[in-house]
Amino acid sequence: MAEEHHTDFLPVVEERATVTKEKIVTGRVRVSTQTEEVETLLPVELERTEVDVVRVPVDRKVDTAPEVVVDGDLTIIPVVEERLVVVRELYVREELHIRRVEHRDTVEVPVTTRRQTASVERLLPEDDR
Repeated sequence: MAEEHHTDFLPVVEERATVTKEKIVTGRVRVSTQTEEVETLLPVELERTEVDVVRVPVDRKVDTAPEVVVDGDLTIIPVVEERLVVVRELYVREELHIRRVEHRDTVEVPVTTRRQTASVERLLPEDDR
């Protein structure tokens, strides 16, 4: 007699869960912006330079025309002339002393700037505005 193998099978069952998502509108918002112009005064520092000219009589004999001299904010420009004597001689007739004077003034300049504001309005989901 042949040996019989008897095997009982147990089926294995597995459950799997799946999850689905659904989008639901629960509310809406409306955002709007407004731009307004604002007039403001801005302080601005202005600079200007004034020049004072002083004529200084010298009447000094020289052999050659002197150079222009700059000493700080003072510039000395020699003015020469030829004079006929028995011989020709060069004299500094005068010097122009030019001094630079700095001035600072603060003025207010009107300018126009723009500014935006935002407003947020909450709407119901069925509201179709």
